[in-house]
Amino acid sequence: MVDASSALPVSQRTDREDEIPAHRHAQEALARNKREGMDLAVKARVGALSVTAVMLVFLNPNWDVVWYLFLLFCLVLVGLAQRRVGRVGQSRAELALLFADLLLMTLALLVPNPLQDDPMPTALIYNFEVFQYFFIILAAGVLTYSWRTIIAIGNWTMAMWLTGTLCVWWFGRTFPELTDAANAMFPNHPDLAQQFDPNNVNWDLRFQQVVVFLVVALILAVAVRRYQMLVLDSAEMARERTNLARYFSPTMVDELSTKDEPLGQIRSHDAAVLFVDIAGFTAYADKRPAQEVIETLRAFHARMESEVFAHGGTLDKYLGDGLMATFGTPLPLLDDAVRAVACVKAMVDRMDALNADRRAEGLPEIDARFGLHYGPVVLGDIGANRLEFAVLGDTVNVANRLEAMTRALNVRAIVSDAVVTAAGVSEGFRRAPDQSVRGVAKPLSLWVMD
Repeated sequence: MVDASSALPVSQRTDREDEIPAHRHAQEALARNKREGMDLAVKARVGALSVTAVMLVFLNPNWDVVWYLFLLFCLVLVGLAQRRVGRVGQSRAELALLFADLLLMTLALLVPNPLQDDPMPTALIYNFEVFQYFFIILAAGVLTYSWRTIIAIGNWTMAMWLTGTLCVWWFGRTFPELTDAANAMFPNHPDLAQQFDPNNVNWDLRFQQVVVFLVVALILAVAVRRYQMLVLDSAEMARERTNLARYFSPTMVDELSTKDEPLGQIRSHDAAVLFVDIAGFTAYADKRPAQEVIETLRAFHARMESEVFAHGGTLDKYLGDGLMATFGTPLPLLDDAVRAVACVKAMVDRMDALNADRRAEGLPEIDARFGLHYGPVVLGDIGANRLEFAVLGDTVNVANRLEAMTRALNVRAIVSDAVVTAAGVSEGFRRAPDQSVRGVAKPLSLWVMD
């Protein structure tokens, strides 16, 4: 299981330490790494147990090795089952399979082989240093990227191995004559006699094994938890980049992602502001099914958004059946006005193509209108708890009013003379009489597209 909340920054942790982080990108990142880790763990387990099986056949080319091959096959099946039930968060099924995994390994190592004909002391199995096979399960557990799983493996292995050793000591088969023979061999060296006694479980060494195993498990758990923190940090950066990609062109996203707090400072500079809106959309929506209205908006927004990004603009916000875009935010470029004018032309062409398709399908055309102005704007984050990057100023207001003025002048697009002057191009537009715009002291020189 993955303890995700403990790896989150303090500001993002939930109230309960065992809960999964709420935001989607963290969950997806942990789930993805969990799946990849489980796949790797299964592959590592199958590979390691296959090597072990070949080694056992080589070391013990007798029929009784079939018992151990059967147990190895059972361990592979448990690993496959863990892959099926593995998920982010606490899973009782996964815990139960982990417990079964360790129990099966303990039984395989400590229970005498029923296929063996020659009886021998049960404690003699310790002479084969079988405890090291537990490290295979521990290594596979590391690949699941769950520090809780690693700690569980360490604690449960310690408990099962010591319990198994106690059972071997208490219930195991012993041959007292072998103990007497060891004592007779080293009458003056009781320590050596004890070492060579086949009935001796050697408690000191058993404790040493589990202590070392537990220490290794704790170190690996710390390493895995640090890796989890890196995964969550990476997910947070991916989320921030995704949020940027919703508003800025890919080129601008690459630029912003390399800077520290590029949107945090309040500043002012010239930018082009574009408003796009559908004329008569309210009346259209009142007469159409909701699904058709939404599909129409999606088709419209998708085309307009793609042109904004294709021309290096910033999608500031959607405004119901319209949108606001800027060119020169958050960072100004020398050709902001040029790209803004080109974007308006491209949008008009896209709308002509869309309306041709709609006519062919017997649907009413979409009457999109455009207003574009160029001038100083103020940029910065607004809000208290929920921050939003905002572009403010008279330039924004004038652009909005130019778009609204397209109805009165019965034109598709209006761009101010400030835009044409900054861009140095007027192709596709014609000069219109100066117009008074609310909030502007003098009449504005305008260019329109019919």
